[in-house]
This record gives sequence, C-alpha cells and structure tokens, in this order.
Amino acid sequence: MSLDKVLVTQMLVGPDRVFSYLVSCPASRAAVLIDPGGDPEKILDAVSLKRLDVRYILCTHGHADHLYAAAALREELGAMVCMHEADAAFFGKEGSGGAGSPFPHIDVRLKEGLILSFGRRDALVIHTPGHTPGSVCFLVGRHLFTGDTLFVGAAGRTDLAGGSLDELLDSIREKLLPLSDDTIVWPGHNYGETPVSTLARERRENIYITDFLMEDE
Repeated sequence: MSLDKVLVTQMLVGPDRVFSYLVSCPASRAAVLIDPGGDPEKILDAVSLKRLDVRYILCTHGHADHLYAAAALREELGAMVCMHEADAAFFGKEGSGGAGSPFPHIDVRLKEGLILSFGRRDALVIHTPGHTPGSVCFLVGRHLFTGDTLFVGAAGRTDLAGGSLDELLDSIREKLLPLSDDTIVWPGHNYGETPVSTLARERRENIYITDFLMEDE
C-alpha cells in the first residue's frame, strides 16, 4: 500500500500470527522492519522482491511473539535491532524475550522522541508503557505502528509481567489521542474487524477509548 509517499507492507507471520511491517521510502528503497515475529524466509522474500535496504529492525516491545525472527534477520540483513531501553533491560536481563525465542542483541536502545531516519523518511519513537514497561509506537508520516498498545477495537493485555492498565490508558490518552484523526493505525495483531484503522474510527468505536477514557472527560 502506498500512502503519503511511504510504502507499507503488512504481513502475518510466526506461530502467534503477529503483524510484521516493512515500511520503506520509495525514492531510496531504504526501509525499516517492524516486529519480525517469525517466518524469516517470508520476510526476506518480501525484502528481495521489493529490493529494499532494511536499515533498522524496530521492536514495539520485548515479548517473544514479536521477536522470533529478529536475531536471524539481524544477521541476514545487517540491520540494527532497536528496542526501548526499558524493555531491553526488563526482558534482556535473563537473555530471553520468552519461551522458545532467544532474545536478540539490541543495537539501539530507544527513548521517547528519538527519530530514526531511513532514506527521506523518519520514524518517531513514542513511548507508550502499559502493555510492557518499554512498549513504543512508531510514527512515520501519518502512519502509526502500535504493536500491542492499541488494536482495532481493543488494546493490549496488562496482566503480564510489567503490565499496567493505568499506564496503558495514560499512554493512549496522552500520547496517541492528540494525534490527528486521519492517522492510520497499523496494529500488532489482527484482532479487529479490519487489519488497519484510523484514530478517528478508534475514537468512535474502541471500547478502551469510549468506555475508559471518554467517560472521564
């Protein structure tokens, strides 16, 4: 899909059916890969088909289902793995992001407001704790890659280690809702009626916003 001079390829990958994204600059073919949750061959085929130069592997958080292919693709693509410093510390201290997946080497520890450039495009890091301490969203133009912070019609779990419902709601309220209505929401899982949404639609229909946030206003 081509929107705002950004190319977005959405792929369902891995045993947990995570949405992985190739986001590229059409002018330079420089790209970032977001949440490589498995099926490295499928991802590599897409990179090859589109003749992309993947500069960064961006992790929205440290759970294994979003990382299964990170280590292998780091080696194959020569790309730097990026994760927020809080999740790099929280999940990396035991050397694993979860059962069955070695925790990847983290080349870049992300912080709020950091900008990663690829070609003529930039990815802005938005720290959105709640699902995990170091959960982040990535904003490229008007494309928002939300990982497990915000889904279509729902939001991420907060009952796992490091999770907090209050923090998640604060993140959505303070970091995401101020963005424009035409912001395109690309979630980490295909849990909603559609695989992609907009903030305008989520304001109207997402129960975490309508039932938990709007009632407080």
